[in-house]
Amino acid sequence: MSPPALALLGLAAGGPEAEREEEAALYFSGNRLLPGSEPAAHCYCGHQFGSFAGQLGDGAAIYLGEVRGPSGARWELQLKGAGITPFSRQADGRKVLRSSIREFLCSEAMFHLGIPTTRAGTCVTSDSEVVRDVFYDGNPKKERCTVVLRIASTFIRFGSFEIFKPPDEYTGRKGPSVGRNDIRIQMLDYVIGTFYPEIQEAHADNSIQRNAAFFKEITKRTARLVAEWQCVGFCHGVLNTDNMSIVGLTIDYGPFGFMDRYDPEHICNGSDNMGRYAYNKQPEICKWNLGKLAEALVPELPLEISELILEEEYDAEFEKHYLQKMRKKLGLIQLELEEDSKLVSELLETMHLTDTDPSRLEDFLEKLMSQCASVEELRVAFKPQMDPRQLSMMLMLAQSNPQLFALIGTKANINKELERIEQFSKLQQLTAADLLSRNKRHWTEWLEKYRGRLQKEIESISDVDGWNTERVKVMNSNNPKYVLRNYIAQNAIEAAENGDFSEVRKVLKLLENPFQETEDSTEVDAKEEEATAASAACAQATRSRLPYCSKPPLWASELCVT
Repeated sequence: MSPPALALLGLAAGGPEAEREEEAALYFSGNRLLPGSEPAAHCYCGHQFGSFAGQLGDGAAIYLGEVRGPSGARWELQLKGAGITPFSRQADGRKVLRSSIREFLCSEAMFHLGIPTTRAGTCVTSDSEVVRDVFYDGNPKKERCTVVLRIASTFIRFGSFEIFKPPDEYTGRKGPSVGRNDIRIQMLDYVIGTFYPEIQEAHADNSIQRNAAFFKEITKRTARLVAEWQCVGFCHGVLNTDNMSIVGLTIDYGPFGFMDRYDPEHICNGSDNMGRYAYNKQPEICKWNLGKLAEALVPELPLEISELILEEEYDAEFEKHYLQKMRKKLGLIQLELEEDSKLVSELLETMHLTDTDPSRLEDFLEKLMSQCASVEELRVAFKPQMDPRQLSMMLMLAQSNPQLFALIGTKANINKELERIEQFSKLQQLTAADLLSRNKRHWTEWLEKYRGRLQKEIESISDVDGWNTERVKVMNSNNPKYVLRNYIAQNAIEAAENGDFSEVRKVLKLLENPFQETEDSTEVDAKEEEATAASAACAQATRSRLPYCSKPPLWASELCVT
């Protein structure tokens, strides 16, 4: 359970913990309905990996209803993984322990990082099992069914408005409500009146102006959201239009990932073969998705109005919010200079290449060097991904039949693979000493620029000590010590699959205070510790344990999430 999330609903902690857990498990597994609940599944469409997929809908999630919390805020409740819905298609509507723990932990982690998100109140598992082919490689296995309680002001998505889409010119698919503009009007009235009441009030007598103001606001919220993701190295993994919130929340945690090392082209989703949703493409993809939302609002918002809003607002809002956040991370709290953008990009470039008192520069460099990737880690990161024979075939195809090549591959992907091969070849000759020297050079060059920028801050103030105290405070509250990297989630998953949920609880506690200075070593219930000691020992034996604020272990690079 996540007490902070459950508190939104007025479910305060109190009474014996065992009784609370038993009651929560009863209701939030879906085995007993909450009074007044009328379960329903939500119908929506979506563009998946750039193509219109037609009708989708909640195939594994069920809406329970709305709760008005103690603060007066309205919260929708949703059970994910509770079984078949009208939109399950050929699936069973179930989710498993592995994916549910990831969603549960990341929903709460993002909230405590200050990033808009849906919440997760509980994660209830059972002895029921389903068969899953985890890596789609023909090796299915049995996994335990698990249900997550999701909480949000609304789960309406961009794709919710795509149910009106006429037959798509490429896929031929269409939405189930083509021609039903009356429903589109009803949905807009509901969304704007409920979640954007100030816009409804300001433009009550002009629906076009109201809808334009709404589209402008969701454009800016989405831009700020993706800027927040970029600043913590978060990759969503499946940024389809049906996974974009109409109120600007992070929604639908599937094959997400926080980067282990800075790589602008990082792809967290093992199923994203073309790299459409890579880390550095997230801003442009979210803008593309907004374009699809704009199309879905016609005729209630003419396209010439929404397209102009998108062009004028999105990029500017993203750049502004991103730079504001990065300035705080670097402690640049006094001045806003044009050169800051270049300083940030050079920092990221240095981080990619290497994966403060002048007299102590060497000491600081030693700390930085310990965080840089080793030769072994770089060899893993740049290991070629294509079989040499496959690459050779693709290169010949590109020459002999460009049309066929365009259908099954892209020149950019082939060039990227050739670059990986070249980089990998160079790394075979690189020694640890050469790498250390190269890294020190890169970081020394950047630190000199950073020191010069800090000097400009100092020259503009009178109280240097006060400025420095505030600068450190701002930096510490904007640079998290803990994020939910895949290997941290994997440790919790492996322990839970062996019957020990103490690691899930420990990780949740850390993620509730991501900016804290010391790792929380709070012990979970002693009886549970004793009862699960054997299974925990079994799970831990496979992984060397480091503090979760350390550089990720080498085995983390072997994890694949699809």
